[in-house]
Amino acid sequence: MNSAKILPRGCSGALPSWRNNGRVATSKRYAAGRARALGLATRGTTAPNRLRRVDRWLTGVHGDLLRSAARPPVVVDLGYGASPVTTVELSGRLRAIRSDVQVVGLEIDPERVGAAKQSEQQGLSFRHGGFELAGLRPLVVRALNVLRQYDEQAASDAWTTLRAGLAPDGLLVEGTCDEIGRRAAWVALTPAGPQTLTLAAHLPSLSRPSDLAERLPKALIHHNVPGTPVHALLSALDDAWDRSAAYAPFGPRQRWVATCEALAWPQQGPVRHRLGELTVGWSTVAPSPAAPAGVGPG
Repeated sequence: MNSAKILPRGCSGALPSWRNNGRVATSKRYAAGRARALGLATRGTTAPNRLRRVDRWLTGVHGDLLRSAARPPVVVDLGYGASPVTTVELSGRLRAIRSDVQVVGLEIDPERVGAAKQSEQQGLSFRHGGFELAGLRPLVVRALNVLRQYDEQAASDAWTTLRAGLAPDGLLVEGTCDEIGRRAAWVALTPAGPQTLTLAAHLPSLSRPSDLAERLPKALIHHNVPGTPVHALLSALDDAWDRSAAYAPFGPRQRWVATCEALAWPQQGPVRHRLGELTVGWSTVAPSPAAPAGVGPG
């Protein structure tokens, strides 16, 4: 196991351990030299350009985080799947704004790591690792389509472990998208906790905003029931979409922009409506700690 001998800084005592059913238990912290990768292998499905929307947001909204780093920034792509194609794409997109960025693809399946080695190049490498981040202290972690297979508590514990492994000013981007990347939703987290929720869509194929509900991150998808903040957000978006029907003849982009401008919900900048994005503060959609999760897709 490459460089996987250091547990995330800030973690002590018991660490979460993920069983095959995705439920969390606790295990004793491994002594130095015995650390193991934490997590379960994903299905591995991926496709070229599947994560283009989150990458465009990352470089557009958080590009300064990478550009201002005093040292070559380390970016981890966690759980890249059976093919490293989206990690290779991430490396190219990030090198356009920071030429010395070091992108590390982490996979818990050693066979996937071995297969990805042939795609290594300057500033791009692949290692065996999981939520413990292989002992790295990255500035950015991209974890897309990783946590959907876990139950909600296990996913929350994974957030805690990943945040503890970030650099002090680091960023974790966790979410899901469909098989070809046309609909996506992700949460931006810092070591202090979740900060924003972003919804992103290929607008010509979007029937209405609530179609994005099936791509909500694990922390929200089971809470999309009446009476919860995230359900209220999607309902408000649908209502604004209906009220913006007059813009439909001008194209789906104009209707989406009008919808976002008419939305009675606090948003967070920068404004990127024309790119099919909407970002809101996490506090406006976060589930109540006492609220039971509803029944919804995994």
